[in-house]
Amino acid sequence: MRRDVLWLLVAMANAAVFIAADSGGLPEPLRWVAKPAATLALIAWAWPRGASQPAQRQWLRLGLFASLAGDVALLWPAQGFLPGLLGFLVAHLAFVRSMTTRSRLAHPGWPWAVYGALAALVLSAWIWPGLPAALRAPVLVYVAVLVAMAGQGASWWWASRQREAGWAALGGALFLASDTLLAVDRFGGGVPAASLFVHALYWGSIALIGRSLPR
Repeated sequence: MRRDVLWLLVAMANAAVFIAADSGGLPEPLRWVAKPAATLALIAWAWPRGASQPAQRQWLRLGLFASLAGDVALLWPAQGFLPGLLGFLVAHLAFVRSMTTRSRLAHPGWPWAVYGALAALVLSAWIWPGLPAALRAPVLVYVAVLVAMAGQGASWWWASRQREAGWAALGGALFLASDTLLAVDRFGGGVPAASLFVHALYWGSIALIGRSLPR
């Protein structure tokens, strides 16, 4: 079996274990092992990629490790929320920087505007009313950076139509969808089967962003 396929299978198996444990179908302590293991397997899968694009690879790896830190922090849903937010904030900034090694920032700008409008709509309609006052400023900053990451992936693809850019654009969109469902579930009244959809979209986004590195 090819090494990259093996790492993807390891990531999928650990993701399935985590989602089952997080949903009550498996013992709860398995969450603490399976969640970081899934992200580490995706990091191992992406690690050999990008030799021809060292700057993009450097920043993307930083984003993956920052995502891992955010994963671990969010294993504590209450105490870890702000540290997790910070970890993923760093991840999105690193992903944006990785994309701009091969594209111009916000060129074109319309994907940023579209994602920004969608985020503002969801935030105002479903999240803001239930969001504690102490979290409003950090969440606004985080949403702005998340929108920038998703928007930059779409801008890179629109301007270049490169295959790697397409993976980045799709990964950014899935990350935005995952975090939207997470926020609605936590602050907007709940989402059915939230753990399944939030985490499947999240790990799918990480894999796609990693695939934006050329072989």
